[in-house]
Amino acid sequence: MPPTLASLVQHSALKLGVRAGEDRLDTAVRWAHPSELDDPVPYMEGGELLLTTAMKLDAEDADAMRRYVRRLADAGVVGLGFAVGVNYEDIPQALVDAAAEAGFPLLEVPRRTPFIAISKAVSAAIAADQYRAVTAGFDAQRELTRAALSAEGPTALLDRLAAHVDGWAALYDASGAVVAAAPEWAARRAARLTADVARLRERPAPASAVVGAADDREDRVELQSLGTGRRARGVLAVGTGAPLGTAERYAVHSAIALLTLTTERSRSLHEAEQRLGAAVLRMLLAGEPDHARAVAGGLYGGLLDAPFRVLVAETAPGAAVDEAAAGGGAADPLGALADALEAAAARGGESVLAVPDGDRLIVLSPDGGAAVAACTEYAEALEERRGAAAGRHESAAGSNGGAEPVVGLSAPAGPSAAASAYRQARQALSVARRRGRALVEHEQVAAGSVLPLLADDAVRAFADGMLRALHEHDATGRGDLVASLRAWLSRHGQWDAAAADLGVHRHTLRYRMRRVEEILGRSLDDPDVRMELWLALKATD
Repeated sequence: MPPTLASLVQHSALKLGVRAGEDRLDTAVRWAHPSELDDPVPYMEGGELLLTTAMKLDAEDADAMRRYVRRLADAGVVGLGFAVGVNYEDIPQALVDAAAEAGFPLLEVPRRTPFIAISKAVSAAIAADQYRAVTAGFDAQRELTRAALSAEGPTALLDRLAAHVDGWAALYDASGAVVAAAPEWAARRAARLTADVARLRERPAPASAVVGAADDREDRVELQSLGTGRRARGVLAVGTGAPLGTAERYAVHSAIALLTLTTERSRSLHEAEQRLGAAVLRMLLAGEPDHARAVAGGLYGGLLDAPFRVLVAETAPGAAVDEAAAGGGAADPLGALADALEAAAARGGESVLAVPDGDRLIVLSPDGGAAVAACTEYAEALEERRGAAAGRHESAAGSNGGAEPVVGLSAPAGPSAAASAYRQARQALSVARRRGRALVEHEQVAAGSVLPLLADDAVRAFADGMLRALHEHDATGRGDLVASLRAWLSRHGQWDAAAADLGVHRHTLRYRMRRVEEILGRSLDDPDVRMELWLALKATD
């Protein structure tokens, strides 16, 4: 459960007292925010516990306090924490009366309890709740996977899904008929939604809708189409008494992925795996690694547990295909490359995610694994053929009109940095095309002096390589080195001015610049280093 006002009052270390609104302490708290503004409402989003010492409030004015409390309540603020012993020895009666009249929770914060302690308590409770939700989601995903693989298949999966969401679930086939439901009584409930299912099936998949049963307005039903093609191959219905929470959402997403696999009967297993891989890739590139892990499950889950590389391969659009250049097998060079990588991964006992994307192939492969080695070997073979063709005075692209794959390979990355790795691979691919190379790795682009790289994607590749370690540091939440470096350089190394821009103390900024030097292994006293860092920052703006 998320933190509530009641849980904060019960927190022994905070020693909060309740002065009004006792019957609303079960309200969830989304954040704790201190403010001394007489009107903080423009800066609120709703769900906050507002903390104040009443520095700018006339807290003894009854009319002013009624207006103040009403504004907070109307903005969705869930409660007010008033620090006593600072500007007022006790909470003024005018504020207590106004809160009581509005039924608005008013908490007394003792002088020895700093506001930061309350904020930390709320933050810790939110993080713990999110962790529980993610853990529960992973557990649900594993249970649903085992159920889907059991002899009962979709029926067992629906049974486990209904238990996880504390409701019911039903599966409709491509014609809109109910084929399975859990518990058994849910089949009757699901049958009453066939018209809604029919309307959903008319929309391109994937699509979703939220409806209510005609005879039970409190029953909330989510309909999700199944399938990755334009026509839905099935529909999943999930009925609950309230909107789905994070853990329940994970379970539903996992069920959708699993049912999609089982209902795509007209396609091969390999194609189904590619669709799942594409979903995982989209989530990774959208910055949703947790959702990607939940959907990946046992198929690609191991791939996300260790550093991986992103590979992007292209052929010239519309280019003619030479089967011999493609490896003597598949007429599609990208297909041949994908086959080679997947075969190498299978021999090495590792997972690889390969997603065709038009004239492009996107691959996630373990760093240092068999698939990356196979890609390097594949590129070396192409280079040898190109060299042989050049010796015969043929075009550098060989005899296939430019249809041979050109590959860009990112630096090692984790799920949270997948989007950056994808960008690195594309930049390396662009450099490979300009240099007439079969494969270019991001490290090759990012290394060396910036002067030879003063051109479009090459500059961005250099910038990514130079700043990658700083971005990785910032991603851990241990500081904001990139923004601090930008402010310091823009102020020509003037500590006070840069610190003022950042809103931090100059000693904090000095510490951050020392960390930049330590991480990069370079001195900021060197004007060339400053120039290169500034260029890198400008290239990534």
